Amino acid sequence: MSVVNSVASWWMRKRMHRIEVFMKHPVDVQQDCLKELIDGGKGTAWGKSFGYSSINNYEQFVDRVPLQDYESLKAIITNIRNGQQNLLWNTETKWFAKSSGTAHDKSKYIPITNEALKACHFKAGKDMLAIYCSLYPAAQLFTGRYFSLAGSVATDKFGNYSSKNGDLSAIIAKNLPAWTLHYSTPSLDVLTMPNWEEKLEKIARSIVSEDVVNILGVPSWMLIVLKRVLEVSGKNSISQVWPNLEVYFHGGVNFLPYKQQFNEVIGKDINYLELFNASEGFFGIQDQRNSNELLLMLDYGIFYEFLAIDEIGTVDEKAIPLSEVKLGCVYAMVISTNAGLWRYKLGDTIRFTSLVPYRFVITGRTKNFINAFGEEVSVHNADAALHVATTKTGAQIAEYSAAPVYMQNNKSGAHEWLIEFAVEPNDINYFADVFDTALMSINSDYEAKRFQNYVLAPPIIRVLPKGTFYKWLASKNKLGGQQKVPRLSNNRRVVDEVLNLLGDN
Repeated sequence: MSVVNSVASWWMRKRMHRIEVFMKHPVDVQQDCLKELIDGGKGTAWGKSFGYSSINNYEQFVDRVPLQDYESLKAIITNIRNGQQNLLWNTETKWFAKSSGTAHDKSKYIPITNEALKACHFKAGKDMLAIYCSLYPAAQLFTGRYFSLAGSVATDKFGNYSSKNGDLSAIIAKNLPAWTLHYSTPSLDVLTMPNWEEKLEKIARSIVSEDVVNILGVPSWMLIVLKRVLEVSGKNSISQVWPNLEVYFHGGVNFLPYKQQFNEVIGKDINYLELFNASEGFFGIQDQRNSNELLLMLDYGIFYEFLAIDEIGTVDEKAIPLSEVKLGCVYAMVISTNAGLWRYKLGDTIRFTSLVPYRFVITGRTKNFINAFGEEVSVHNADAALHVATTKTGAQIAEYSAAPVYMQNNKSGAHEWLIEFAVEPNDINYFADVFDTALMSINSDYEAKRFQNYVLAPPIIRVLPKGTFYKWLASKNKLGGQQKVPRLSNNRRVVDEVLNLLGDN
């Protein structure tokens, strides 16, 4: 082990002490976090309007500040982008993470403050390494280079004022300390190029000769990069290109449908560590070997609340603090952050698997489901059932998206699944039957609606040509970065757009 690697690994393990503090004292840490956030917001226009200066506890905070979403904060965020400051947070905000849009807009612009970068995202990066080094004491992460797949940034001009927007990954890359460039590859200019096709080629040719020891990025896009690296190198596996590669840090989508493909492309056993981060903040890190549970990170300047999934949008909708959550219940996350998001409904749903410490699994999004007939199918359900089907048939899925087929002319409804296979099943009908049976065993509401085909007919599986979803993303100008194919939709917009692209609708 090199001296640098030995010292760095020791330092990272020392950081575990701080992590252990919030694991042992989660409620106290969260109470301190809320106090610090209120102190940071009390001099802002938002804080003054809700009387932050006289808020002394959680109950007062909840009583005065209503739940928010992007639509309710959009006008204020637009003003910040135009140059007005001290509206939501007390320091200048010039960076905005561009995220997938709402029903009314193509994109959301999430404010990224210096505090959010340093106390949340950068801190999380260090904790990611600290946890990994704790799990794998023989780690050699600092003997080679790391490759973190990033998006791009752009500058917005508003008269004499300018602000910047782009993928969170690119914003982080642009703001990292200069010393980190010694360990990263490729160059920052290549990594944040706006044209995905050109960037893919330059990335592959830049990193193919480097000693890459760890990689980080969204699985769907990382897989494309790794396959291009193989083409450029002429090798049969990534392990032949980077023999010292030891870990892939991944997040953004469920890794289960991709794991077998990564194993085959890499060609040797490496470690996988799951992360849960978004434009709005960094929330969880896998802290155990061979487990998809994530440790809720409690000291990143984020105060958490939770909405029971069955109460969302009802008169009973009420957020609860971390101390009141229960095992096994599905909750939608509500966050207040050091970027000026106050009681913000994130849109992601989780289920707690442990309360000592607080660990959870991601179950989906409040708007990423199919419930056209009362079946309440989540992405978590879909991924689990598809995993059963691919395991039994030897198939591999590259991408998929699904939507309802509505009842017409006294016919039952159905779910239409557009699937792009990396390896197709020998018998698509058998695949569909296995998938349908697995989904019924996982979701009792779906099973009830499938009873004798009264409400739901068997799923419709459409096998798409390879590269279809890539073309759809290209048509939406959403190549690279953190862009993802919507898995489930409660309407047919995405599915019909894909089918129209193929001329099949």
